[in-house]
Amino acid sequence: MRPQTATRPDGSNLVSQPRLRTVVVLAAGEGKRMKSALPKVLHPMLGRTLLGHVLAAAGPLAADRTLVVVGHGADQVTAHLAGISPDAEPVLQAEQRGTGHAVRTALESVPESAGTVVVLNGDVPLLRPETVTGLVAAHESAGAAATVLAAEVADPTGLGRIVRGRDGRLEQIVEERDASPAQRAVREINAGIYAFDAALLRNALGKLSSDNDQGEEYLTDVFGLLVAAGETVAVHLAPDAVETLGCNDRVELAALRRLLRDRVNEGWMRTGVTLLDPATTWIDVTVTLDRDAVVDQNSQLQGLTTVGAGATVGPDTTLVDTTVGAGATVLRTHAVGAEIGPEASVGPYAYLRPEATLRRKAKVGTFVEVKNSEIGEAAKVPHLSYVGDATIGARANIGAATIFVNYDGVSKNRTVVGEAAFIGCDTSLVAPVEVGAGAYTAAGSAITADVPPGALGVTRAQQRNIEGWVLRRRAGTRSAEAAERAAREAGGASEGEALHGPSVAGGSDPAAGDTATE
Repeated sequence: MRPQTATRPDGSNLVSQPRLRTVVVLAAGEGKRMKSALPKVLHPMLGRTLLGHVLAAAGPLAADRTLVVVGHGADQVTAHLAGISPDAEPVLQAEQRGTGHAVRTALESVPESAGTVVVLNGDVPLLRPETVTGLVAAHESAGAAATVLAAEVADPTGLGRIVRGRDGRLEQIVEERDASPAQRAVREINAGIYAFDAALLRNALGKLSSDNDQGEEYLTDVFGLLVAAGETVAVHLAPDAVETLGCNDRVELAALRRLLRDRVNEGWMRTGVTLLDPATTWIDVTVTLDRDAVVDQNSQLQGLTTVGAGATVGPDTTLVDTTVGAGATVLRTHAVGAEIGPEASVGPYAYLRPEATLRRKAKVGTFVEVKNSEIGEAAKVPHLSYVGDATIGARANIGAATIFVNYDGVSKNRTVVGEAAFIGCDTSLVAPVEVGAGAYTAAGSAITADVPPGALGVTRAQQRNIEGWVLRRRAGTRSAEAAERAAREAGGASEGEALHGPSVAGGSDPAAGDTATE
């Protein structure tokens, strides 16, 4: 409840009794033209369902009760409500007999409700909160029995018309199927959003008839009943007709999604965010971006993703529930539930799975997958590696083709790589295992035991060369021809010595020449 104010003759404010508000959202329809097993109001659009967008638009009203009329797919809609708006109360309309019947069903569940009743359709996702609050403010300040939100549209086909009298006042709202040719020419349409005096609405709902083309109880007929009873009814014009658009099929849904994308993108650009190609950039309404962030083309920012100041995301990047720190660069990457620290670098072609955490200036490069792991400050995993269930210390370097072997077929195990450690290329770290600070592993090793700080871990066999093997075992092949040609071109040794002399090669240090990439 919120107190209402009036002005005394001396100019001071007088606080009146608080006004009650009840919001009713109509979400019981099947949406047959969507041709979907999913109820229409649950179809997603940039971070929320259609129903979620409508509830968000009504949020600033701070209603005392929010009732959502459910019918088709009631269990699914009710479960969704519990997740996104636990205070909203589902009301079952077991038999859909029209919008008037739906509102009457809702109000019967709260017989004590009074004050203002706000009715919203569940499929108008572009509706702005300020439009809803403007409608209710106009209704309450005028002391009207009912107020309808209207819009001027170029093509009113399929929509209910606002029919005014010669004095410009509302006479009735006529559904298109029941409208005369003259009424169908009217371009002022009913947006399906209303504010009512609760007591007068209850009385009028009891008088509704189903004597119409659809055989349903139309909520819009309440306006005609109130006019006939001499009550004040009002029309509040929406500032932008686009926000009153609903959808009946997937084509219309896609059109609304594009409109919302453009609205969201324009809003971010006006706050100081650079979108290099807004037409291919999709940002959920739940995403947050700081000033001077840059989003390149073909990128999708979803869920609770946040992008810090001066960070660059994209092109060709999808971030879901991911945090990107200030000054970071994320290029051609797919990330879900990840944390990318300030000035970190990711991609191209990287995959960050849930609980992947990169500290400041960390690097995850090309064709690297990270899951449930922490990459320490300025540590590098440059390319072609899998990092799972690991902790990598600051300034460590992970060579190409390194695999953190974290799963033994039953449980996941953890690997720890210490500060400034150096993991050679093509190393398998078999968890649970720890490589100490400043330690090295030789390229091609399978590390199954801890490597102490500053030590070198080596598990590969010493190299042995079998001279002449190709000519003996692969005679007549391209390899043999190349070997013979190389022998002829070699100076000093005879052809027979070069191709047939047995020898064993390998230095005394089995790790000689080991390197890792950066």
